[in-house]
Amino acid sequence: MTPKTPVASSAAPSGKARRTQSLSSSLNLHDRLFSTSRDREVARAVDNGIERLEARLFAEVNFSDDLADVAARYLLEAGGKRVRPILAMLTAQLGDGVTDQVIIAGTSIELTHLASLYHDDVMDSAPVRRGVPTAQNVWGNSIAILVGDLLFARASKLLTILGERAIQLQADTFERLCLGQLHETIGPKDGENPIEHYLQVLSDKTGSLISASAQMGVIFSNAPEEYERPVIEFGEKIGVAFQLIDDVLDMAPPVAANGKDAPTGKKAGTDVRAGVVTLPVLYLRKRAKRSAEAAALLKRIDAVATAKPGREIDEAEVDAVIADLRAHAVTKATIDEAHRWAREAVEALAPLPDGTVKKTLTRFADTVVDRTN
Repeated sequence: MTPKTPVASSAAPSGKARRTQSLSSSLNLHDRLFSTSRDREVARAVDNGIERLEARLFAEVNFSDDLADVAARYLLEAGGKRVRPILAMLTAQLGDGVTDQVIIAGTSIELTHLASLYHDDVMDSAPVRRGVPTAQNVWGNSIAILVGDLLFARASKLLTILGERAIQLQADTFERLCLGQLHETIGPKDGENPIEHYLQVLSDKTGSLISASAQMGVIFSNAPEEYERPVIEFGEKIGVAFQLIDDVLDMAPPVAANGKDAPTGKKAGTDVRAGVVTLPVLYLRKRAKRSAEAAALLKRIDAVATAKPGREIDEAEVDAVIADLRAHAVTKATIDEAHRWAREAVEALAPLPDGTVKKTLTRFADTVVDRTN
C-alpha cells in the first residue's frame, strides 16, 4: 500500500519550546538527511511537531502543587534530545503525519521516559543528569521517586484520550521497563549468560519505549497496519544500539558543540566508578578467563568499583583505569556490537516503501551509533 500524505502542523513555537527547537537538526535531520522537496517537507513537519510537543510537555507537568511542579519541570528544563517523540513523528509520515493524536502519544512517551530517569538516578545513585545535579541530590530520594510516579501517572492519564489500545501499549511498555530494571538490579541467574542477560535488560529498559514510540507514530497517524511490525523491530534494535553506544560514551567526558569537554560536572567513567555493569566490562570479564592482561585490568576496575564511601581514591589511577578500558579491544567490540544491532534495525525496515521515511530512519540509525554525546 502507498503511505498517506502527511499533514504537517504550522503551530508557532512557544518560548519554552525554543529550548529544543532544533532537536531534529541536532540529529542531522536537515543537513545530512534531506535534499528533495519531500525530504524538506518531512523535516519541517518534525520540527513543527517538536515545537507543539514542547509546549504540551510543559503544560502537562503542572500538578497544582508548588514542590511537585518545580521538581517535575527540573529535568524537563534541563533539556534532552527528544529521540523518542522524534521517532514517532518520523514513522507518522507513513500515514497522515503529525496529527494531534501523535502529539499526545509523543508527549506521553516523553513523560514516561522522563519519569524513568528520576527513578533510574535514585537506583544508580547518579550525581548528575543533563548537566545538573540529579533530583535526589536536590530533594532527596523520596521526593525524586514520588515525582517519577507523578509523571508516570500523568503519562497514563494523557493516553486515556487515545483509547484502550494506547493504554494497553503503555501498560505493556511500563511493565517491561520495570522488569528490565528489576533484572538489572538482581543480575543474571546462576548459569545464565551474563551478556545475553545484559542485552535483554537493554531491550526491556530502552528498546521497549523506543519501539512503542515508533509503533504509536504508525497507529495514531492512521498508517497501514502492516507497517507496525517493521517499525517495532526497528525500535527494539536501535534502542539496544543506543544504550551500547552510551556504554562507550560513558568512558569519555561529554563533548560540547565546540569540540571541547562540556561543562556538565560529569566525570568520565561514571558507570565504572559506581560499579554499574556495562558491555565493555562484561566482555573484559569473559576475556579475563584466558588473558592475564585482561584479568589485571579487571582487577583494577573492580578495585575502583568496590571502593567504600569516604575512602581516599587516587583520582589519577581511576582516570588511568578508565582510559585503559576505553583503549582496550573490548570497547571496540562494544562499538561493533552496537553497529550490528543498528544494521539489523535497518534491515527490519525492508517492508516499508522506499522514500523519505525509510531513508530518514536509516540515517537515524547511523546517527544513533555515530553520536558523540
